[in-house]
Amino acid sequence: MSLPRLYLSPPDLGSAEIEHVLEAFESNWIAPAGPNLDAFETDFATLVGSKHAVAVSSGTAALHLALRLAGVGPGDEVLCSTLTFVASAAPITYLGAKPVFIDSEERSWNMDPALACAVIEQKAKAGKPPKALVLVHLYGQSADIAPIKACCEKHGVKLIEDAAEALGATYGESAPGSFGLFGIHSFNGNKIITTGGGGMLVTDDAELAKQARFLATQARDAAPHYQHSTIGYNYRLSNIAASIGLGQMARLSGKVSRRRAHFKAYADAFKALPGVTMQPEATWGRSTHWLTCLTIDPAVAGVTREQVRLALEAENIEARPVWKPMHLQPVFAGVETHGGAVSERLFDQGLCLPSGAAMTEADRDRVIAIALKSLSR
Repeated sequence: MSLPRLYLSPPDLGSAEIEHVLEAFESNWIAPAGPNLDAFETDFATLVGSKHAVAVSSGTAALHLALRLAGVGPGDEVLCSTLTFVASAAPITYLGAKPVFIDSEERSWNMDPALACAVIEQKAKAGKPPKALVLVHLYGQSADIAPIKACCEKHGVKLIEDAAEALGATYGESAPGSFGLFGIHSFNGNKIITTGGGGMLVTDDAELAKQARFLATQARDAAPHYQHSTIGYNYRLSNIAASIGLGQMARLSGKVSRRRAHFKAYADAFKALPGVTMQPEATWGRSTHWLTCLTIDPAVAGVTREQVRLALEAENIEARPVWKPMHLQPVFAGVETHGGAVSERLFDQGLCLPSGAAMTEADRDRVIAIALKSLSR
């Protein structure tokens, strides 16, 4: 009989979430509006250091709204990290705009600031700077925001931060996602906190937050009847989902601490292995290590990332390659890309290991033992 399956990053729920949900049921605040939704937005804005927060159905929905409110439209170019999940890039195409993919740098695996700024300068000199830039903060690690923000401001490029994987991380003393015109967060089931699916748009601009909330509730005009002067979306988070989020948010610090402890234990276990390198933690902030990621150089380690992944899978343990770069995805074939060698190497050699906040030390030791056996062939 096989041991129970270990998942990469399963939800971690507790009694506080149940109490908030029961409160919503007992008060009959089930529909999208409700006091827990309001409280979740208020508390979340405070947590990340933004003035306003709008809770929506997914991080993808939040990014779609952010791009629309940034004025992105048909034919516009939007720079985007290539090493990311498809949800960072797909909303660009919803608006008829064109993604332009930028490679990673080695220090954090995030967008290369020098390369991004060179592309912006080149396009600005040609008379058509990008409309916006989607800066992804990958695997709990903030990108180097300052040089990218400065270049965006110089040329009027709207900076939108995709912090879906980085809640609880820092850039200096601040939260990634709080530096751009908009920040995007995700509460998918595998994220550090979850609402069972959901997302948040944050901004310091009160009018943009008001417009985001308006568009997310089907763009209903102020009238006693249902009247619509523009097309909106059914994107609002429910009061029930927000109730889960309230309980989750109260436990964020502990969740981050446990994920960082997992990363350290993996790093200590693998430190003597040739060809195995952990994802670096950049000097400019603190990573949550949402997922523990490492690379395996087969020329040195004598084994490939895929061999290790399959060895774990054979023991009922989920592990995954790092994100396949967007410029290698069939759906984005032929899209303008700058660089690519770094993200391609990370995809070819990178592996994500089980990192859930609720994972026990015994489960972690099980992962380590199988990985060590595979890596020590």
